[in-house]
Amino acid sequence: MNLAYVARRLGMFALVVWAAMTVNFFIPRLPEIRDSVETPDQPVPAVQATPTPSSQEGERPGPDYYARLFRLDRPLHEQYLLYLGDMARLDFGYSMSQFPNRVQQALMDALPWTLGLLGTSTLIAFSIGTLLGAILAWPSAPGWLKFLTGPLLVFSAVPFYLLGLVLDYVFGFLLRWLPMYGAYPLLVFPAWSWEFIWGALRHAVLPASAIILSALAFWALGMRAMVVTEMGEDYMVLAEAKGLRNRTLLFRYAVRNALLPQSTALALSMGNVVTGAILVEIVFAYPGIGSVLRHAILHKDYFLLQGVIFCIILAIALATLVLDLALPLLDPRIAYRKA
Repeated sequence: MNLAYVARRLGMFALVVWAAMTVNFFIPRLPEIRDSVETPDQPVPAVQATPTPSSQEGERPGPDYYARLFRLDRPLHEQYLLYLGDMARLDFGYSMSQFPNRVQQALMDALPWTLGLLGTSTLIAFSIGTLLGAILAWPSAPGWLKFLTGPLLVFSAVPFYLLGLVLDYVFGFLLRWLPMYGAYPLLVFPAWSWEFIWGALRHAVLPASAIILSALAFWALGMRAMVVTEMGEDYMVLAEAKGLRNRTLLFRYAVRNALLPQSTALALSMGNVVTGAILVEIVFAYPGIGSVLRHAILHKDYFLLQGVIFCIILAIALATLVLDLALPLLDPRIAYRKA
């Protein structure tokens, strides 16, 4: 692989992350937004009511203390430079709404739930959707599979969170088959026990189903279109003229070549998947990044909001970078050379 190209891609990655971090810093601090939230003279009530280890019993630090603690007493450009340094060290500071807890702790508590839900759901949807789309496009596929095209079109048009509301109402409220909200039973302590694992799995069924059904339809329709396109290529006509079996034609020729744009779409669509999954977590009160983001917005917590958005930005940028660098490995026909 061309080292100059890798260096350019890494530089572009750093530029994109810096630009997103800058927007992430300045948007909440716009004058019309800043005037509607607490200022250094009026710190958030949750922080003001929380005693610090250095304060004596019965005493509460004043507004100046919290202004210095959160660096709100400094000019905006100094806050920005300190913010960039903190982000480079992955130090997000204290949470204004959960003081004296730090933002890292809130993210570390929520991240495993989001990774488990989003990672598992995305892999299941991508695998099943890709296989189903390839079979739907094949002329020798069973006729009854053709009737799945209509439902797939419907599910692909429904947002994650809206489908989650429907599933929650039907299977949680009406039928009462599955829990409606939360990540595990209220009376069960989180631990590596069968009771906790079983309860966590039951609570994850509805939010995971909302993500899988919508994303599966998207991947199936996309793969179907790409396999149909591949069927008209010269190498497919030649392979069919040689008398190869249908299974060989489908999986070793059509699917293998159609997987490249499908894999590219997987990384490029990570933004939509992440934001959609966040809304699903809010619908089901799932204790993931989505719930943390909602809490940060409701309590106007600058630092917690910055930490959540930074994690989302970094995840999407990394997925795009890894895919861009891996394309020549996935398809030897692709080579990046200096023009």
